[in-house]
Amino acid sequence: MTSRSDVSAVKAALRTQAIETPSWAYGNSGTRFKVFAQPGVPRNPFEKLDDAAKVHEFTGAAPTVALHIPWDRVEGSGGYAKLAKHAEERGLTLGAINSNTFQDNDYKLGSVCHPDAAVRRKAVDHLFECVDIMDATGSKDLKLWFADGTNYPGQDDLRDRQDRLAEGLAQVYERLGDDQRMLLEYKFFEPAFYATDVPDWGTAYAHCLKLGPKAQVVVDTGHHAPGTNIEFIVATLLREGKLGAFDFNSRFYADDDLMVGAADPFQLFRIMYEVIRGGGLASDVAFMLDQCHNIEAKIPAIIRSVMNVQEATAKALLVDGEALAAAQRAGDVLAANAVVMDAYNTDVRPLVAEMREESGLNPDPIAAYHASGWAGRITEERVGGEQAGWGA
Repeated sequence: MTSRSDVSAVKAALRTQAIETPSWAYGNSGTRFKVFAQPGVPRNPFEKLDDAAKVHEFTGAAPTVALHIPWDRVEGSGGYAKLAKHAEERGLTLGAINSNTFQDNDYKLGSVCHPDAAVRRKAVDHLFECVDIMDATGSKDLKLWFADGTNYPGQDDLRDRQDRLAEGLAQVYERLGDDQRMLLEYKFFEPAFYATDVPDWGTAYAHCLKLGPKAQVVVDTGHHAPGTNIEFIVATLLREGKLGAFDFNSRFYADDDLMVGAADPFQLFRIMYEVIRGGGLASDVAFMLDQCHNIEAKIPAIIRSVMNVQEATAKALLVDGEALAAAQRAGDVLAANAVVMDAYNTDVRPLVAEMREESGLNPDPIAAYHASGWAGRITEERVGGEQAGWGA
């Protein structure tokens, strides 16, 4: 039986949790075969922020929005300052600036790792542009994911590519301000199939360690080989002070970018336990969603994703640390596992709903969104123009 003091502590911790939503999740997306457009999809970054504000309004837990350049590029003098002001007026702030060094034709053989110095210069210039945008918006994080790699043995020199990567990262690192961070993401395959230049957490960690304290690793939960113990990676990076952010999503087969907690909610719980155990909940670790909502309604899906993270966190907070430590010291395997499973099997939905009510929110964010009429309003108002998408 969970005590009232335990419940109060869980609620207090949940009130401090902030989950960053990605601007691109509000736009149209799809598979390699088809993008299914939906009515009411935003046509520009300002409308994306309007939708993100609704997620925060009904969850109370999504105050920041990540941007992706060039998908969220704002033209004109002072454009990004206006975007930041638009966010502020809606109770939001702008989060990580995500770079794009994978969609131009020049990047067919790589970006910062490309054998041609001119292409590498173009990629670094784009990353400098992203830092300029950080300066204009007040964003603190530059998030880097590189599609760089090779498809065939002998296509390029593996060591040279790592040298080029290190050189490019160092140039961008020097451009960062004192209060800004570089967050380096990894992915073990796709679109490169023989060798990816940043394939795993070890490679990302090695580069970040060499760069310095402003460089940290991003863990995307969909970017691992089947069976990878992601919570071990989380625990290790937290222990080393190098976990900068998460990209939360779910995978069944590869980098599916499905709703977080949809494929393996037990894994999400285990990850959040290690986050709590390592002090990550009270640190500057950024919890961001990185998802594509191809067939489901976008705003309700994002709300549900925020709720999934909250519920996994609540379960992780209910792990009886003293009982678990005692069982571990005694070598009682079954007792230790039972402590973890007791927390996971707890229905925390009433607890989280109660926390929302106490915070002045509707206990059911999905129902509150549907009752708000926002979906009907944007369907009627956002007619004409070009809907936002992922630029594919």
